[in-house]
Amino acid sequence: MHPYPHKYVASAAAQNAGLFGVTSPQLPSLDTAPPPEFDGPGRTWSPETLLCASLVGCFILSFRPIARLARFDWLRLDCRVEGLLDRVERVSQFTRFTTFARLIVPAGTDVAKARQLLERAEHTCLISNSLRSIRALEAEVIVTDR
Repeated sequence: MHPYPHKYVASAAAQNAGLFGVTSPQLPSLDTAPPPEFDGPGRTWSPETLLCASLVGCFILSFRPIARLARFDWLRLDCRVEGLLDRVERVSQFTRFTTFARLIVPAGTDVAKARQLLERAEHTCLISNSLRSIRALEAEVIVTDR
């Protein structure tokens, strides 16, 4: 890891209507538009869905090294984040993010340890730690003999 502080850059240029591309150095452009709730076209990444995507990505990228350092064997992590946008004192803001994590582990795994590592990943995620919204984790551990 590089020493702090780190700087991240995203850019965009838009016309008065329609999709626009969000870019970052050395990354492909990502078409963006308002979500249907704000009269957008749908089927396109919006700032709101990108924020939830950042949280789900950060959760998984936090869990991987935590599990590796704990020498914890796992098979698959399915995860989704739901963000609740509401009006608070006449201002639109995300008031809650719920992370739904489904961890599949081999038979004989310590399920309590699995839950502890999932909780640690949720508390470690730098993106969610940067938000002032309520955060919740709904974790499910599935033991399989495959």
